[in-house]
Amino acid sequence: MILSGKEILREFENGNIVIDPFDKKRINPNSYNLRLHNELMIYKDSVLDMRTCHQTEIVTIPDDGLVLEPNRLYLGRTVEYTQTRNYVPMLEGRSSVGRLGLYVHVTAGFGDVGFAGYWTLEIQSVQPIRVYPLVEICQIYYHSIQGKYDEYQNGKYQNNTGIQPSLLYRDFLK
Repeated sequence: MILSGKEILREFENGNIVIDPFDKKRINPNSYNLRLHNELMIYKDSVLDMRTCHQTEIVTIPDDGLVLEPNRLYLGRTVEYTQTRNYVPMLEGRSSVGRLGLYVHVTAGFGDVGFAGYWTLEIQSVQPIRVYPLVEICQIYYHSIQGKYDEYQNGKYQNNTGIQPSLLYRDFLK
């Protein structure tokens, strides 16, 4: 079951959902709009190897916007820090953004119950598009969870403080 916007607000007030900063104006009928931070991360390597920790570069989005190019992966993050107890958080791009050919997450729109941090966005565009800092780029929604579960506590992206590049290479070190 997906929480309604009114239920998201109630669970926010009860402390089961944390969104910081929070603004009631960004509540939708069954989601909450999250904004794009003013920094993007790009990989320096033209070929990415799953077993390698890659060098990255930070690009700042100026107030007058930044044009994103097709066939390039940009990692962004939400302005909002989120934390979830008792619900599974999910992330989707807003339809207005998608209709401009901008993908907000390539594959990772699914969060774990207990996730705490900023959402790293895997941004890709169909054609050149100008993006702006603080634009409401995606929406978070929440599923209830049934049965006993362990909260996500010690994962490699838990309690992050910014954009997270892939840490898949750590899996090969085990």
